[in-house]
Amino acid sequence: MTRINLIELLLHVIIFMLGAGIGSFLNVVIYRLPLNMSVNNPRRSQCFSCKKTIPWYENIPLFSWLQLRGKCSSCGSKIAFRYFFVELLTGVIFYAIFLKFFHEHMGRWETISTWGPHVLVFWVFAALLVAGTFIDIDHFILPHEITVTGIVLGIVASTAIPELMEVSGHVLGLEVSAVSAALGFSVLWVILLLGKLAFGRFKRAFDSATAWTITQTKEEEPPVFKAGDLEMTWDDIFFRATDKMVIDCPELTINDKGYQSVVLEVRADRLRLVNQDKSAENISLEGVKTLQGTTTQVVIPREAMGYGDLYLLAMIGAFLGWKAVFFTVVAASVLGSVIGIVPRIFGKSEWGQKLPFGPYLAAGAMLWLFYGVPFMEWYLGRFQRFD
Repeated sequence: MTRINLIELLLHVIIFMLGAGIGSFLNVVIYRLPLNMSVNNPRRSQCFSCKKTIPWYENIPLFSWLQLRGKCSSCGSKIAFRYFFVELLTGVIFYAIFLKFFHEHMGRWETISTWGPHVLVFWVFAALLVAGTFIDIDHFILPHEITVTGIVLGIVASTAIPELMEVSGHVLGLEVSAVSAALGFSVLWVILLLGKLAFGRFKRAFDSATAWTITQTKEEEPPVFKAGDLEMTWDDIFFRATDKMVIDCPELTINDKGYQSVVLEVRADRLRLVNQDKSAENISLEGVKTLQGTTTQVVIPREAMGYGDLYLLAMIGAFLGWKAVFFTVVAASVLGSVIGIVPRIFGKSEWGQKLPFGPYLAAGAMLWLFYGVPFMEWYLGRFQRFD
């Protein structure tokens, strides 16, 4: 191996480890951002159990987790494999992005001024997708700090490098990126509206009057609704201020007061009683200590997807362009269907319940980045055979 080959190999290793190092930082973002914690204060990571500050030599991406066998050196508490996985995944993605543009330019380092900026842009894009994906998996949210910031960065990058949008001219790059972001938001907005019309309610009817309760055992935890074998938290039920759960109640008890044959409309902050004569009474939830009764039917609101997904697809459009928007939606839907169906085949239907859509959108965007253009050329080529 020549000195030049050795240096080139070292550069490849450095690029992979750079990605792993970014992945280590993304682990901090994934944990702290949903909890409204600063990502740089405290600057050093701590053990979740003993709160000991982790020294630098135990915070080396990939190697430290393996050396410590996934445990804190101080108290022995388990460090989730997910931390190692995020570092590895980010390293692999960063290296794959580098290889894509490096090989597209015939592996010539002297042309790095041409393809290097593209690599940097898509590294930022990939880091945002990784952070957003795991936050969505953990908390079923996509913070604006990820998505809206990504939209802005995507438009700025496309203005500076209009080739990202397959156009020439900075103004045109800005326009195409902004329109693609708006298109991404609009496409999912339409899908969300149609989904709410088709699947906006979950109705559960009972063969006989079934006992139900709404309780909150701990102040820091959301209330829980139980009716027979149905159990859902407040966060599972209420997404918007307009959401309401409708309970048909042969019997109802609110604090010490009983009611007969009423319909109870439950919102996130208040109750509404509808009597048989259609007269109604509004009650604030703030003073309610006991809420229980029997029911014959419950209607629960549900979303086709979260609103954060709209901003995520807008971010994807801002970085990748309008073609990627449509490809990503289709690819994400296919991936979601496959991953939702396969567990059912093996009798593990609970694995596919309440799956966030954000990770599928992120996967679809990555598929476009690496394989989208060749796939579209192949797909369109099939139709040309019949011309």
